[in-house]
Amino acid sequence: MVQHRNALGRGLGSLISMDDAPARDTSAINEIDLAHISPNPDQPRTSFDETALDELASSIRELGIIQPLSLRKTGPDSYQIIAGERRYRAAQKAGLKSVPAYIRTANEAELTEMALIENIQREDLNAIEIALTFKKLIDRYELTQERLSERIGKKRATIANFLRLLKLPAEVQLGLRDKRVDMGHARALLSVDNPSVQLKIYKEILKQGLSVRKVEELAKAYQEGKNVKEAAQQQPASRLGNHDFDLLKKHLSAAFQTPVKFSCDRSGKGQITFSFASEEELTRLISMFDRGL
Repeated sequence: MVQHRNALGRGLGSLISMDDAPARDTSAINEIDLAHISPNPDQPRTSFDETALDELASSIRELGIIQPLSLRKTGPDSYQIIAGERRYRAAQKAGLKSVPAYIRTANEAELTEMALIENIQREDLNAIEIALTFKKLIDRYELTQERLSERIGKKRATIANFLRLLKLPAEVQLGLRDKRVDMGHARALLSVDNPSVQLKIYKEILKQGLSVRKVEELAKAYQEGKNVKEAAQQQPASRLGNHDFDLLKKHLSAAFQTPVKFSCDRSGKGQITFSFASEEELTRLISMFDRGL
C-alpha cells in the first residue's frame, strides 16, 4: 500500500542527510508497507549495533520515523532500500506496519553508489566497509579509480588510500573495522612492507595506546633495521592504561545512555565522541550538556 503525505516539518535531519532529498520526479513522501520492502544486498554497511537498534526502536515507538527512507521500486508492489536500512530494522523491532519513504529512480550501479555516498555523508561506515564497497564497484562495473572518483565525488587519492587498507593483515583490518585503530594508524602501518611486522606494531598500538606519530616512528625504525618492540617501549605510552580507558568509556556511556568513543595520544590530547541515532537523541544529549548531566 502506498499513501502520500506532505514533506513539511522534517526538522534538523533534512539539513544534514541526502536521505531527505526529494525523490527524482516527485516531492511527496510515500507511506510504504514494511512487508513490501527488502534490504539492499549490496548495502555498504555490514554491521548494525543491536543495542543502538533497540534504542532507535524505542524512539520510533514514541515519535515515529523523523527521516524518511530512500527506496527504489523493483516491482508492482515491491521496493528495495537505497538508504535507511537501520531505520527499517528499527521500525520492524518497533512493530510498525509501514514507514515514510521517498521513491527514487536508480539502476544497480547507482543504487550501490547512492547507498555508499549516503552512508559516508552520515559517517555510518567504517573504513573497511568503505574500502570493500569501492572495490566492489570497481570490480563489478569495471571502473577505473579515476572514473569512480568522478561518480561519487571523492578524490582519486582518497579512493586509492582506502583500497590500500585491504592489503593489511586480516587482524589489522578487523581492528580498523571495530575502530580499535584509526586511518592514521593504518596509513602508518602501510609504510611497512612486512605483514608480520605490521601485526607486531599493531599489537603494540593496542597494548600501549600508541599515537599515530609514534607508529610512524616505529615504521621508520623498522626501515632503519631497528627492533620494533624495543623502539615501542623507549617511552611510556599514556599515563592512562587501556583498563582505565575502558572504565572511563563505560562510565560515560552509562551516564549519557549512548555509545561513547574517545582517543588520547601520548601528549594527553584527544577527543571524545558521543553517538546519536536520531534528532531526538541529539536533543537529549544537548539538554544533558546544558544542565551538566
